Amino acid sequence: MKRQKITQAFAAFVLFFLIFILNGIAPKSLAVSDILELRQKIEERNKEIAELEKEIARYQTELDKTSQEAKTLKNQITRIETTIKKLNADINLTKNRISSSELLIEKLLIEIDDKEIEIGERKEALAESIRTVAEMESQSLVEILLANANLSDFFGNLSRMENFQESINVNLRTLTEFKEELEEQKKEMELENDNLKTLQIKLADQKEVNEMNKEKKGEVLSATKNKEAEYKKLLEDRIKKADALRDEINKIEEELRITIDPNSLPHPGSGVLSWPLKSITITQYFGNTPFATQNPQVYKGQGHNGIDLRASVGTEVFSAEEGEVVNTGDTDIGCKGASYGKWILIKHSNNLSTLYAHLSLIKVSSGQKIKEGDMIGYSGDTGYVTGPHLHFTVFASQAVEVKEIQSRVCGRLMKLPIASFNGYLNPLSYL
Repeated sequence: MKRQKITQAFAAFVLFFLIFILNGIAPKSLAVSDILELRQKIEERNKEIAELEKEIARYQTELDKTSQEAKTLKNQITRIETTIKKLNADINLTKNRISSSELLIEKLLIEIDDKEIEIGERKEALAESIRTVAEMESQSLVEILLANANLSDFFGNLSRMENFQESINVNLRTLTEFKEELEEQKKEMELENDNLKTLQIKLADQKEVNEMNKEKKGEVLSATKNKEAEYKKLLEDRIKKADALRDEINKIEEELRITIDPNSLPHPGSGVLSWPLKSITITQYFGNTPFATQNPQVYKGQGHNGIDLRASVGTEVFSAEEGEVVNTGDTDIGCKGASYGKWILIKHSNNLSTLYAHLSLIKVSSGQKIKEGDMIGYSGDTGYVTGPHLHFTVFASQAVEVKEIQSRVCGRLMKLPIASFNGYLNPLSYL
């Protein structure tokens, strides 16, 4: 009777142990099928993304070739149309990335659900196995000895019990690993959810920038009546306004007398500030550059007060350092096509301030706390430009302030950063 009892207990344990193992290696056919299908869809999206990236690169090459001033109406319209094509490709790229992100989240949800079911089943099987072993161990050594025909069977059963206990320990560790994998999958899904939200915001921004460029094409054609001569007059008027406005600003800045303590500024060196764009091509340097020297009327002998970085319309712009947004503005409201256009000024804790100008879209507001690398806006061609780019200026913070000036050129109030001449610093000393 005793031998039959332990044999039954042993058989029950083996059965539960087999169920435990099989639950670990026999995947749900539906879940596996769904995951394989999702993986295939993600792969298809990734191929589409790669093709769109190639298309965008082609448009960017075309735009780079026409990055100089559009001296003819035809060139200007061609550039705007190419920009619209590129922005449409950017939008399609973001849509595909959103689709890929949604598919990945769906795949993770299935894997997480499957993992949770698997963990529950393993726990149940493991608990039953432990109960069976506990029942076997509750018998005294004398009872087990009497239940076995000989000593060999007795010691064999004891050895098997020890092996089963070790197997339980091994599978407990496996269960712990599964739980850790589950936590990692949940973290990955949280990150992907954040990524999806970012992409959705980016898509809305890209659509807004694209609509602005479509409107710009209409404005240019309307203002010039689609005539080359009218376009030349428009350019000449814009240059005169820009020159006159710079004269006004220079006179204001000449009157500023601020003593800057060199020790209050960070020691010059690479890495004090990070680049505001992911891809860097400098199109004009700081100070008396060849362009500034050849066009003295533009900078009135003061040189270029920042650096210009190549950036097509709609390129993401990032904060060069942590800090606080001092202010934002759009000089086109007061004097269209004559100054910074849309701009952002950020003050940093290292006594430097940075200006980002000619933006198409501003994504921050006055007083907002910013981390290094935060996306703050999109580059563009607002204000006075010879082509789309990002103008980047570095100031000694104590030397710059945002002022509203009454422009005699346009007869309206304009809000923009004003600094003493010694407050402008070479960005390359800190990047």
